[in-house]
Amino acid sequence: MKINKAAIAVSLAVALSTSLVHAESQLQDMSDPMAVYTQAGIGYTDKGLNLKIGQSYDTGNPNTMGMNVLEIKGFAGDELGWSNRDSDDSIDSLRYRNFNVDMENGRGAQVDVDVNFTDIGTQGTASYSLIQALPQMGPLNLYPLAGLGAAFGESFDTTNDGALQAQDRWDLHGIFYLAGMYGKLEITDNIWLNYNPMYTGTLSGSDPFNHAGMEGDDSVLIHEAAVSYQINERTNIRYFANWTENINYANGDHRIEMNYQF
Repeated sequence: MKINKAAIAVSLAVALSTSLVHAESQLQDMSDPMAVYTQAGIGYTDKGLNLKIGQSYDTGNPNTMGMNVLEIKGFAGDELGWSNRDSDDSIDSLRYRNFNVDMENGRGAQVDVDVNFTDIGTQGTASYSLIQALPQMGPLNLYPLAGLGAAFGESFDTTNDGALQAQDRWDLHGIFYLAGMYGKLEITDNIWLNYNPMYTGTLSGSDPFNHAGMEGDDSVLIHEAAVSYQINERTNIRYFANWTENINYANGDHRIEMNYQF
């Protein structure tokens, strides 16, 4: 099955941003991982450019807030990326998130769908997780997270030489769990640090997924860190690094991102 990645990305972006220019909402704290607001962002990464569009919406409940976020990642990589790994100008991945937060108890719920266009075909994950804001401890805020997800995508088999080859069908590869947290440390009114570790592991599914679905193993610890500067009440600039227990910091993913709140 052939997928027109550009057509999918454009269609999703247009659908989500139709009312973006008409958004009117109270300004939110952009350093808060659980803040909900209409936004747009662009990132310069080691594998190309990223585009992010976020649209807040009325949940129908005055005590809750909701937001849809679409990210298009890794396009123009051959021209603009600086990674030593193979890059091209096509889209590397799409990510869609739906986030709801209860402002009374500080509890959030997130649906997270990530679709990657890989050498072994289109592969993706979809997860549902709960997030709880803990009481602030001086300059430190912690937001524990736990959830379940499913891995899906084009089926693949192992060839005689040990390589993976995509088949002309899609499968549900298996079910996984995730547990971790978002962490924020305020340095000044305009500067903050984030550290977001996530641990994921397989629960059930095919043998290849159960034994090697998490970077060649049945579980993996994932790290994300960020340094952020709030330029004004609507705009910030952020540096992100993503790596894992198997991929060191230097060989991980890096990006510089600018975000604007409408």
